[in-house]
Amino acid sequence: MKAKIVLLPGDGIGPEVTYAARDVLVAVAGRFGHRFEFESFDVGGVAIDAHGDPLPEATFSAARHSDAVLLGAVGGPRWEDPRIKRRPEQGLLSLRSGLQVYANLRPVKVWASLADLSPLKRERVLGVDMMVVRELTGGIYFGAPKFREALSGGGQRAVDTLEYTDGEVRRVAKMAFELARGRRHKVTSVDKANVLESSRLWRQVVNEVAVEYPGLVLEHRLVDSAAMQLIMQAETFDVIVTENMFGDILTDEAAVIAGSLGLLPSASLGDKGPGLFEPIHGSAPDIAGKGIANPIGAILSAAMLCRYGLHLPEEAQVIEAACERAVAAGARTGDLGGKATTVDVTRAVVELVGG
Repeated sequence: MKAKIVLLPGDGIGPEVTYAARDVLVAVAGRFGHRFEFESFDVGGVAIDAHGDPLPEATFSAARHSDAVLLGAVGGPRWEDPRIKRRPEQGLLSLRSGLQVYANLRPVKVWASLADLSPLKRERVLGVDMMVVRELTGGIYFGAPKFREALSGGGQRAVDTLEYTDGEVRRVAKMAFELARGRRHKVTSVDKANVLESSRLWRQVVNEVAVEYPGLVLEHRLVDSAAMQLIMQAETFDVIVTENMFGDILTDEAAVIAGSLGLLPSASLGDKGPGLFEPIHGSAPDIAGKGIANPIGAILSAAMLCRYGLHLPEEAQVIEAACERAVAAGARTGDLGGKATTVDVTRAVVELVGG
């Protein structure tokens, strides 16, 4: 296979982990006889500094015409002043919207070798293997109106709008049910239907979609109940589907179960065009440039790139198995209680991938 992969390293530790993932993809290409071509472009804070825009047109054009996009992380204290008009995160939101990727897939799987690193008891995390499907381009992050205004009597008022159409809900629900069909046949839809009109529409549409999948089990949970169950009985979840903000919060909570944010990948997918693949962690500016960032989340994002972006499931399995074996053998950065560097971990995974 020949594929063009656009790299968007971004800010902080983004370049370190992105190039680690690239090295693993190069090893995969060598083992399986593929030809992967890589090009790097600016996004986020570094793009603001270099081009005055968190998503330059050249970056977006390259991403749109690629076969898949691998992103590192964006943001950092240099661009956190709320008075700044252009922020790194705007580049990421614009990229997701422009690529029309509406479903964010975040798998959470606990490896037996790392179960003791979870803040939860070992017996509560063993067997956890879930996929969270977060709607990505609707909801309160994108709804209009969105504004801040001065009040006549003094003070200020800010407004954000939580908005969904039935079509937006239907397409992400279908993706969740399709994923569940290849897993353990259970979908948990998370909403706040006891309070929000948008959640009542969400629940109605998910019920309609469920009729098309008679062999699957559907359950509805309010978001507060789901947050509690993630701590108490995480192993009972298979596929979770939820709206944008709830998904943002719940996936960060779920990530802690695995023992470190540095372990977990994500894939953002649409109906056509390239997908966007990135670790869920941030730019971690406090450790940037020190060579100690955990590259596993980025490398597993490269595995998702193979599976969902290039339709290469065997290659994805090889990467995933190599990561698990490398970590079990002791290739662990500081967040996992080890002393390995980013390069050490990457080299261990590359050697295992190479066979």
